[in-house]
Amino acid sequence: MPSSIPVIETKRLVLRGPEAEDYPDFKATFSSYRARFMGGPLNTYEAWMLYAAEIGHWQVRGFGMWMIHDKITEETYGMAGAWQPAGWPEREIAWIIWPDAAGKGYALEATHAARNYLYEVQGWDGAVSYIDPKNLDSIRLAERLGAKKDHDAPTIDGSDAVYRHPSPAALRDSQLSHGIEMEISHYADPLFKPKGWALD
Repeated sequence: MPSSIPVIETKRLVLRGPEAEDYPDFKATFSSYRARFMGGPLNTYEAWMLYAAEIGHWQVRGFGMWMIHDKITEETYGMAGAWQPAGWPEREIAWIIWPDAAGKGYALEATHAARNYLYEVQGWDGAVSYIDPKNLDSIRLAERLGAKKDHDAPTIDGSDAVYRHPSPAALRDSQLSHGIEMEISHYADPLFKPKGWALD
């Protein structure tokens, strides 16, 4: 694994590059119904090839997906970060949370941190998320991150919706950013019991 992959720490999480020991959790999720909006469920070969692509993406593009770890227990919760394989019209911010970790704000916390890194350190001037229109959980999270549906943007294959994220200037020190951070702090509070729809 390239040593150049940055490590990002948040209140509850550590984001690191994908490693071999993370593969079983990845395979279990992408072989399950959870992956139905991302081309799955995948067979063993397809899951292996996709995970190899996740690792290689960092080498080819200089950015990629981070594995989301619990800061205390080291348990993995999913992935978040950047994605632009061949054929993607624009650079994407993407995420997936393992089924057992859903509904606890991990995707919000990790994706917010990853986007901030891509904007502030790597100098991105914007990004999109390509989402299956039936994937309501991801649409809600994209909207909570301030992304808005871009009806004019080119899609990957005509069946996905494009959600455009706010620019770095629009996001920096904004009410939206402060609101996201406040919500993350609520999820980090052990007494906080979220009601309604989970954000991830």
